[in-house]
Amino acid sequence: MIKFDNVTKDIVEELSTTLSHVDSEDVDSLIDEIKKAEKVFFVGVGRVLLSLKSIAKRLAHLGVETYIVGQVTEPAITEKDLLIVGSGSGETAFPLIIAEKAKKFNARVAHIGANPDSSMRQYSDLFVRIPVATKLQLPGEIPSVQPMTSLFEQSLLLLGDTIALLLVREQDINMHDLWQYHANLE
Repeated sequence: MIKFDNVTKDIVEELSTTLSHVDSEDVDSLIDEIKKAEKVFFVGVGRVLLSLKSIAKRLAHLGVETYIVGQVTEPAITEKDLLIVGSGSGETAFPLIIAEKAKKFNARVAHIGANPDSSMRQYSDLFVRIPVATKLQLPGEIPSVQPMTSLFEQSLLLLGDTIALLLVREQDINMHDLWQYHANLE
């Protein structure tokens, strides 16, 4: 019988290995872009979008003005804003179209993905690589025992939580004070 503890151990080890291979200077650059931006927009599809929505919510708790592309109350993007694209392959059609459009409005674009040589590269001002296995089988990819792109989506979510904690510590934010930003119509 396959044990829960063994599978959990496999997943945690994969996440630890993956996050330890994300370039901290690239993360610092992303944090700088987030801090400079008036508004931060997020785009992705599928499970990646779910991770991005969690990141957007957490950054909103820290006082960052965040939007998910396509939400009903999404404002216009400008040259003062940042679009964060989540796409492991960097080839997903919808994020590519949105990144191209954001550049037409002179917004900054940060791509968090696994493929540094993707089509998204032409629109990105900044790339943060999560070096996990993709269908492309690129050099330096961290393999996974999990189905499909689970490791990318999990790592993306944890990268977002790591960025949030870095901002909390850098800005010496009182954790208790953050509850004022938590949803209260629940």
